[in-house]
Amino acid sequence: MTGSTSNKIKAGIVGGAGYTGGEMLRILVNHPSVEIAFAHSKSNAGNYVYEVHTDLFGDTDLKFASELSNDIDVLFLCVGHGDAKKFLDANPIPALVKIIDLSQDFRLTASSKINDREFVYGLPELNRDAIKSAQNVANPGCFATCLQLGLLPLAAKGLLNEAVHITGTTGSTGAGQSLSSTTHFTWRNDNLSIYKAFDHQHLKEIKQSIHQLQPSYGRTINFVPYRGDYTRGIIASIYMDSDLSGDEALKIFEDYYAGHPFTHVTKRNIDLKQVVNTNKCFIQVAKHGSKLLITSIIDNLTKGASGQAVQNMNLLFGLDETAGLKLKATAF
Repeated sequence: MTGSTSNKIKAGIVGGAGYTGGEMLRILVNHPSVEIAFAHSKSNAGNYVYEVHTDLFGDTDLKFASELSNDIDVLFLCVGHGDAKKFLDANPIPALVKIIDLSQDFRLTASSKINDREFVYGLPELNRDAIKSAQNVANPGCFATCLQLGLLPLAAKGLLNEAVHITGTTGSTGAGQSLSSTTHFTWRNDNLSIYKAFDHQHLKEIKQSIHQLQPSYGRTINFVPYRGDYTRGIIASIYMDSDLSGDEALKIFEDYYAGHPFTHVTKRNIDLKQVVNTNKCFIQVAKHGSKLLITSIIDNLTKGASGQAVQNMNLLFGLDETAGLKLKATAF
């Protein structure tokens, strides 16, 4: 480890005051193998972290930094889309420092390189071996994670042969911390709306991953996302015509995720409170006549963002994949 004077990984966070930055701090503060070297924030420099993320009062006396340090082993970029590329163009980071980017800037193969860095797409259930040997990781999007985990087992068997229909609902934190008319409490509360129907930006990385496993897939993925009137979590229903029986489909999913510690498959009904505040994905597989219905649920801030980024860090540094991520669900 490049900057360590101990056995711990020294981590830096850029964008520490936002939602994903806050989740990163909450996880890393309690990670047994990590020391937080700095959490950078232009708007909150000099303030205690707990003055912004008030639940961390009593957990850390760290202050937000105005300057970067290169005395680190890994850098988490918890910044907005487009800002990660700008940051790396403006701030030379030593080649030995590993980077995990939570924006969408490097997720697609066509845009996965910047300067001398190349990013590996960081969905462990798809690219675990490649992540282990990578230097830089592009963390997947939240909807992309949820939907891919519901589709990849079929693609791996070459069984995605029909159009796919998806309805998914995400919590308000998925829109980021900046206020807009559709994130304001008075609009979002007791409300439900569709956005980016059939044209969500995460469809590109979903299709890229499907083609990685099943290059011949050329049917349409019809995705209608909803804004939910709650804070955290994504629930997606995915259905398509299929000749598989329910038991055959269930076994395909169970076999694919055997050995992946965070993704669990069941025939039972599932609900968001089972996964909120955890790095888990639960998948329910059911057959209804000729339709195969797959329900996938995650927390958009953990498995959909910061938790998965820490999972990727664990893989990069040869740690137990679940280190620091054995989190309790809200449950009720």
